[in-house]
Amino acid sequence: MRDAATPAEPLKLHHWGAPNFGDTLSRLVVERVSGRRVVVVGPRQAELFAIGSLMHVAAKHFAVPRPGPRPILWGTGLLNPIFRREFLDNLDIRILRGPVGAAICRVPMRAFGDPGLFAPEAIGPVPARADRVAVVPHHSQMADPAIAAMVARDPRLHLVDPRGAPEAVCAAIASSAHVVSASLHGLVVADAYGVPSTWMDPAEQGRMKYLDYAASIGRPLLHPVAIDEVPALAPRAPTGPLPYAEGIARAREALLTHFPAELRAGAAMTVA
Repeated sequence: MRDAATPAEPLKLHHWGAPNFGDTLSRLVVERVSGRRVVVVGPRQAELFAIGSLMHVAAKHFAVPRPGPRPILWGTGLLNPIFRREFLDNLDIRILRGPVGAAICRVPMRAFGDPGLFAPEAIGPVPARADRVAVVPHHSQMADPAIAAMVARDPRLHLVDPRGAPEAVCAAIASSAHVVSASLHGLVVADAYGVPSTWMDPAEQGRMKYLDYAASIGRPLLHPVAIDEVPALAPRAPTGPLPYAEGIARAREALLTHFPAELRAGAAMTVA
């Protein structure tokens, strides 16, 4: 059994180590929701897994239980299908990113959400929205010369490097009229700020995590646009209210409801 948390105790969080704003955003979100300082640790030392496709990490490191409390999963998702589920008994799953991952893992759950939807609360004030289209590649695509050339040719497009600090990346997304993203958390953060977005081809990345997230908020997401289709899309990209805003609100509420009370210091965070 866990002792009650105190503000002086850092919360031990694990996130993926690659330079990617969606992963590093996890610490800021968890600090905001928990009211505690957060330190990033290795998987076996973690109290909490949050933002990211980390189920495969948990499967690798918790094939056998560890002494003491089980690590908690809050809004975590799958990168690819997994076929062994014995490790799930060694985890404390409060809420998963989406219903696709829950179905594959055979976890009975009706509420879902990605904690990246709390980016506005974690980041704070952002610049006013400008008349531009942000292009957010997957971090593995930043060396693709086709993307750099496309953005350089079109003044309507603005390249956002997802390897940057989460504060800078979130501000760039929030201040755009539309976002075209191959980064999952480019789409998540755009949704969090109410900025319309389009899924861009993530090249060799698996599609499952995108569909899992979209299903969690009732967002239609069928096929990504090709990189060479982006310039033609830019002048007609939608800029109005999100038709699935109620789904985003439900996911945010579910995430707050399922955040582990034993990891929170003080009163629960509330959202509008």
